[in-house]
Amino acid sequence: MKKRLILASALASVTLWASAAQAQEQVINLYSARHYSSDEALYNDFTKATGIKINRVDSDDAGIIARMKAEGSASPADVILLVDAARLWRGEQDNLFLPIKSATLEAAIPANLRATPAANGGIPWFGLSTRARLIVYDKVKVKRENVDSYEKLADPVNKGKLCIRSGSHPYNLSLFGAVLEHLGPEKTENWLKGMVANMARSPKGGDTDQIKGVASGECGVAVTNSYYLARLMRSNSPEDRAITERVGVVFPNQSTWGTHVNVAGGAVARHSKNVAGATKFLEYLASASAQNHFANGNNEWPVSVGVTFDNSALKAMTAGKPFKSETIPISAVGANQVKVQQMLDRVGFK
Repeated sequence: MKKRLILASALASVTLWASAAQAQEQVINLYSARHYSSDEALYNDFTKATGIKINRVDSDDAGIIARMKAEGSASPADVILLVDAARLWRGEQDNLFLPIKSATLEAAIPANLRATPAANGGIPWFGLSTRARLIVYDKVKVKRENVDSYEKLADPVNKGKLCIRSGSHPYNLSLFGAVLEHLGPEKTENWLKGMVANMARSPKGGDTDQIKGVASGECGVAVTNSYYLARLMRSNSPEDRAITERVGVVFPNQSTWGTHVNVAGGAVARHSKNVAGATKFLEYLASASAQNHFANGNNEWPVSVGVTFDNSALKAMTAGKPFKSETIPISAVGANQVKVQQMLDRVGFK
């Protein structure tokens, strides 16, 4: 009788353990810097396909990194989504990500759009979508050939014409970090100094404000991420569409190193309690259906190999043809941010 009770107790313990493990597999905690309402459908589709529920905490990139550092090993996070290369690099340097091995992700994501493998062969983070850093210009007052490269933003021909957001914004830090990788320190600092000399006004506002500044005549040329322009192009507002009709768009450096692209990416949290579920979620985000969602839902460029998409605005920007993008490692762009910030301080780029 006593043996039967011990056996029953043991079986009950195993059953409870199995139930707890199964429950854990059915939930992942997501810390996300993506604030796009269109992503709700993406998360719901994942839950429908896998049965895994997503608990989400929203913040910006810096807030997520600060929170994870404060939580330490007690952090409940399983998956991290960030929207800037420099911040992905920062999270990796702060040891916040768990390098993982996934044949699915490694086959889908090009090597230059993911982190360098760690010592154990695992990869700390993967790019999941990109945004091109474009130049928009006044089609009446500015010649396209005078703004067809990032370098020409500092050319005296564009004096008093340039509008741009803060140099310390992550989007610009990543662009400037890429230029540093291409041109080297001396030429990059001279380039930044030339842009300061060419500004129509002090840096302010977001990327949409820069586009509107060109359309209104306040600026002759500006810098913007592609998805801000695509939003205006696809807007139901006649005023928004009218803005895009007044500006020209350039994918810079098509005859040299290619247009800079910033990356939104994901990682498994260092102290994840559900590594399998977190990995499955990242693999889902690299699938054709999710990649199409990034393109159609939020006007981002897919990164997975062989994925096609249908987004009229993105296709209109390139006349339906692929554009040449730079191929330098995203991790190198992030690593340059400290040097770039020091340059910005020296040249007075606010």
